[in-house]
Amino acid sequence: MNSVANKIIAAFLLLSTATTINSLSLQQHRSRRAWLASIPSLALLVPQYVNAEDTNTASKPKSKFQRYPAIRFIAALGDPSASSGTGADKWGLWRDDPGPRGVYLNNYESRLAKTGVAPAGWPFQKDDWWVEEHGLIMSNPGDLPRKKFDKETKEILPYKRYVVTGDREVTTVLTVFDDGRWELQKGSLYDVTHLPCRSARYTPGADGPGSCTPPNADTKMFPVKPGAEMPAINGCAKQDYAVLFVLGEEV
Repeated sequence: MNSVANKIIAAFLLLSTATTINSLSLQQHRSRRAWLASIPSLALLVPQYVNAEDTNTASKPKSKFQRYPAIRFIAALGDPSASSGTGADKWGLWRDDPGPRGVYLNNYESRLAKTGVAPAGWPFQKDDWWVEEHGLIMSNPGDLPRKKFDKETKEILPYKRYVVTGDREVTTVLTVFDDGRWELQKGSLYDVTHLPCRSARYTPGADGPGSCTPPNADTKMFPVKPGAEMPAINGCAKQDYAVLFVLGEEV
């Protein structure tokens, strides 16, 4: 994941007030930095999106989405073929690309073990740590926000909407609800998963705390092929997560 964000060959089309989420596309042969630099401002509108909780949307204003200055990353769990489900309360969010800030597994002893803090400043949690497809130990993701503050009504709404993509064919709206439900406006979880990005969470296995440590990893198992499972590590329980690119959120 360390270099993927800098290689995204993509661009949001400049949008008018009538533009819908279907006009979002990833343009070929352009770097992410060029893409971001080329767009002075952006408001994404999704008029065809209907909130599952709304029964009368005729008089409701169109939803507006705003891009982030840099791509964010959701760590998601769920049935890859599903377009909705539960468990989003267990998903995570990286606000910055965790790869470039990571530490290679074979550098654990010299760069993490002594201080418990990575050179980039994030704390290493010895019984709960994450690894990406190149064998980089990453910072743990934060909680995925699932509530939205409505600036007009001053209310806190029990859901939040994001624009997500897998850098393939589908770019769509993901709604996560405060109770952990989630739903995609279009496509499946697999469709918005970025396959080259692999991530897994490692925690102590049957032998208990202290049994799961980075030196137990076989570094020859990295890098991991796109779409493949992350390697098992001796002494660890492993949970693979899908990685979604997050381009913006509802405002």
